[in-house]
Amino acid sequence: MPRTAVETEDLVMLCICDYSGQVRGKGFPASELPARLKSGMGLAPTNLMINAFGEIGDSPWGPRGELIMLPDPTTKVRVDFGESRPSEQFFLADITELDGTPWTCCPRGWLARGLQALWDEFGLTIKAAFEHEFHYSGAEARLGDSYLLDAIRLQDSFAQTLMPALRANGIEPDTFLPEYGPQQYEVTCKPSLGLTAADDAVKLREITRAVARYHGHKATFSPIMAQGAIGNGVHVHFCLLDQDGTPVCFDACATLGISATAEYFIEGILSEMPALLALTAPSVISYERLQPNQWSATYNNLGNLDREAGIRLCPISKLHDSDPAENFNFEYRAADAAANPYMVLGVLVWAGLRGLREEAPLRKLTDTDPGDMSAAERKSQGLVRLPQCLSDALEFFAESTILEQSMGAEFRDAYLMHKRSEISFLEDYTSEARITRYASAY
Repeated sequence: MPRTAVETEDLVMLCICDYSGQVRGKGFPASELPARLKSGMGLAPTNLMINAFGEIGDSPWGPRGELIMLPDPTTKVRVDFGESRPSEQFFLADITELDGTPWTCCPRGWLARGLQALWDEFGLTIKAAFEHEFHYSGAEARLGDSYLLDAIRLQDSFAQTLMPALRANGIEPDTFLPEYGPQQYEVTCKPSLGLTAADDAVKLREITRAVARYHGHKATFSPIMAQGAIGNGVHVHFCLLDQDGTPVCFDACATLGISATAEYFIEGILSEMPALLALTAPSVISYERLQPNQWSATYNNLGNLDREAGIRLCPISKLHDSDPAENFNFEYRAADAAANPYMVLGVLVWAGLRGLREEAPLRKLTDTDPGDMSAAERKSQGLVRLPQCLSDALEFFAESTILEQSMGAEFRDAYLMHKRSEISFLEDYTSEARITRYASAY
């Protein structure tokens, strides 16, 4: 007998990105979308404290309190898979109090406050793009595939499905390439302004995961997949624009083209960088990746075209006649996908604001590995070894005045509690078991 068609109904998820960088939320029938765009959905504050492994550890709020997830209509994501399976739909949300006022501990709201301060005080905004490295289980796990044309063949049609899925959701793809490790790839998108850049990072990860599942495989963004292996980083390219949308980081008459405004902003980030790692490299295994000679950051230095610098001054192509200011940007390299993108971009903005306010002179650019310098040389240039474990990064974070002032005590203390609870959760795990748990989570 012929099969009876199964009735289906579209489901929409209303989501937030929590302190562990995980996207969580609640679903409702698509027919209710107009109402939900106005009313949102309820959320317990402690939901933000769920760790990467789905466990609730310590929480300042416990079972008490109620908040609203209020969707931003501009963040809609819909990934269609034809008739083979239902489409995936979700919106990203701000977290507000019951009366609609911003909740002080919302990561997206914290970034928005920093962007507003940058605009109000200096007439500037930030333009940014996140580069994501990840492992795709559908590719053959061969050694020696780094940047190899054949490695594109080995991923079958995954990338060719991913590109239109990103574009259909307002994310303009830039590059897709086989990275250094087996089954490792990198996907990048064109830069966006302010909050949209972080929204795009959240959306890109989830769209990539959805497309991988459609192909029967998994996209994993965990910082480390195996001991001793090259990890998955998230590199953030950024520049500043003025009120007219004109780039302000380039000055043709300055050393290496860095304008005074950019110098202040970058120095603010570099001076706070040991504390920033608690937000940008926030997993226990993140520090397996941030090791010397691993093409990742180990010092708070600005390097010219140096992929082991804390911040890299990126090259400008001289093969065409475009304005060099349009392509002049910096790359923050000490981040990974265990981090919440709103908190990554937010901490760069708030630290950069400190530099602008204090007009902090930029330290000397490095043209060699700071690890090869003498201790006296490093001290004279303000260079310090970045934290080598999450516990140390959290100590710097707890002592940071600018982060305490920008986040407020409740937000700052909740995040500290969340991460210290994560460390305790993994205390009895072996290194291999920790890596396995994070790989499963991300």
